[in-house]
Amino acid sequence: TLFRSLTHSHPGVIRDNTSVKRDTETCDPPGGDTARTHPVSPPPTEKRHSVNTRPDFGKEHSNFIMSMYPSLEDLKVDKAIQAQISAAQQNAAPAIMAGTAIVPPPEAYAATGLYPNLAELSNYMGLSLSSEEIQMNLALLPAADNTVATRPSAHGTMVAPLTGNNIGLCRAEIKQGLREVMLCKDEQGKMGLRLISIDKGIFVQLVQANSPASLVGLRFGDQVLQVDGRDCAGWSTDQAHKALKKASQDKIVLIVRDRPFQRTITMHKDSAGHVGFIYKKGKITSIVKDSSAARNGLLTNHYLCEVNGQNVIGLKDSQVADILATGGDVITATIIPVVIYEHMVKRMSSSLLKSSMDHSVPEV
Repeated sequence: TLFRSLTHSHPGVIRDNTSVKRDTETCDPPGGDTARTHPVSPPPTEKRHSVNTRPDFGKEHSNFIMSMYPSLEDLKVDKAIQAQISAAQQNAAPAIMAGTAIVPPPEAYAATGLYPNLAELSNYMGLSLSSEEIQMNLALLPAADNTVATRPSAHGTMVAPLTGNNIGLCRAEIKQGLREVMLCKDEQGKMGLRLISIDKGIFVQLVQANSPASLVGLRFGDQVLQVDGRDCAGWSTDQAHKALKKASQDKIVLIVRDRPFQRTITMHKDSAGHVGFIYKKGKITSIVKDSSAARNGLLTNHYLCEVNGQNVIGLKDSQVADILATGGDVITATIIPVVIYEHMVKRMSSSLLKSSMDHSVPEV
């Protein structure tokens, strides 16, 4: 009776005699000579599934979970393309060898009728797209997996079917980690660099055009961690400038972190050539509803620092408008909160920003 009740209450117990002998332990009941056996149920097996091993998550979903995109438009287009590829694979009649990827031609996408084609997606998102541009980016499709137009970045590989290997995105990229910069002074003993102390850290306030600082790629907002092996933490602005003044004429070594207070937003122009934000004296004042700027999270009360990697601080609004107009269909804006920007440029005249700031297009 005890054995029957235990086997019914523990489904994991195997009921054949040989299994009972293996899975039981012997104990002597009090006052008795006969040993009684009690089945011992094996510990239940705990099933754990990671995100990539869940049965309901197929291989076709891995890109959607793990991929990074420069813009929301890239994400939407990549999902549409992946859905079309998946539908075309399911509808393919002939058997294929295992491990062979299918990349159907564009006409196969429209034949399925299940998912929107790229033209419909263009109309939906108000984008200005051409089939030639998409096909050019599709040419970057690796054969091993169905990622589209991937490009390396500081965060790994990003999927960019619309943005592609955009030069402005590359120029504007804020790299993670630290870098070592070696520069020298010019014939006048200057480096073209002005620093400021913020929250116990030292930051680049001004990089003059055609100066040693601009030639080594220093930018507005970079954080200087060391000068010739000396930590800058806790320095005042005066201490930082004195350290630069005392440094060697021929070799100065700086340890730099790229623009920690800034971030980049990649946007796509609509059919009218707009990305959807309004600015005044470099400050973003409003965002157009349903625009690429709104979709990708551009915020008001931020200043424009760069457009496609080119510094626009101190430029007139008309000059910034020209850079935006000639920047191509993909615009990457580097922005900084108003409160931080105003703190960084305080006690520096606007004429100095306009006349001395390096506004050149950086090399990649």
